Amino acid sequence: MGATELGWNCCRTLLEIGQQVVGIFSIPQQFKISWSPTPVTNVQYRSFADLADEHSIPLIDVTGKMAEYREHLRELRPDIIIVVGWYYMLPRSLRELAPLGAAGLHASLLPKYRGGAPLVWATINGETRTGVSFFYFADGVDDGDLIGQESFEIALEDDIADLVQKASRASVDLMKQFVPLLANGTAPRLKQDHTQATVVPQRKPEDGLIDWQACSARQAYDWIRAQSRPYPGAFTFLGPEKVTIWKAGLHQGENRCSLPAGAIVEDTPEGFGVCCADGQVLSVKEIGLADGELITGAEFQARQASRPAANQWGKFDVEEKPSGLAHA
Repeated sequence: MGATELGWNCCRTLLEIGQQVVGIFSIPQQFKISWSPTPVTNVQYRSFADLADEHSIPLIDVTGKMAEYREHLRELRPDIIIVVGWYYMLPRSLRELAPLGAAGLHASLLPKYRGGAPLVWATINGETRTGVSFFYFADGVDDGDLIGQESFEIALEDDIADLVQKASRASVDLMKQFVPLLANGTAPRLKQDHTQATVVPQRKPEDGLIDWQACSARQAYDWIRAQSRPYPGAFTFLGPEKVTIWKAGLHQGENRCSLPAGAIVEDTPEGFGVCCADGQVLSVKEIGLADGELITGAEFQARQASRPAANQWGKFDVEEKPSGLAHA
């Protein structure tokens, strides 16, 4: 069961190491989910049609509640259900159709960061390490017994795309190492320490709004890199205009700013600066405008300088947003 690039990679890996994939369940790129009143878009979507066609594997698109697909799953008679890049809870009534149950990947070192968007949250929170966990599914959210884990560094220069790649490599390693052990009945089964669990919520595009009044320069930097491509991006407003910040940088050494948080100041040739709540300046290197245009920080700086003097070097802010600009 998968609907992402990562899920596709893991499915391919299973085939490459000689496992028999008897069926693939996937989810369309736009789909309904309980926490959103409108359909959401899977920004990491990848179709499994090519794998299914190449290996003559039945492919089922899930567009309703999981329980509705019980008969489809029963007919496939799986030994185990592998779940990677999935967005729905898998009820016990389906898990019990496979003698070995269901196992899946979660992009954190469980029991930390159970829940949605764990890589994003770990980066927002300034973590320096995270990883991927392969675990048995249970009735709760990401709370089943562990099979194996692999950790990796969150380097200061990493953005979310870098971390997705690291997580993908770790996930493939875990598939290669532990799925054969599941097949021969020798895979580990370790209880999670539930007293150490942390839980994070799902994230929506509008959650990317930058609160300059609350963020230090380092916090703003982490906020931006955690939500960069392929995600919708961290954003702010310059007057009524929505501005998405795709790439930022931290200054080396002291660079104090006496202006209010959110104030735009001149910076280096590669960008401009924004004063943050701790008095430090965040360098902004690439932004996206409301019309979709992408420009460098230096280009934005030049445009600001060409405006009438009264409008030069304004202030990014969290303001009342005009209709149509509420979402990233």
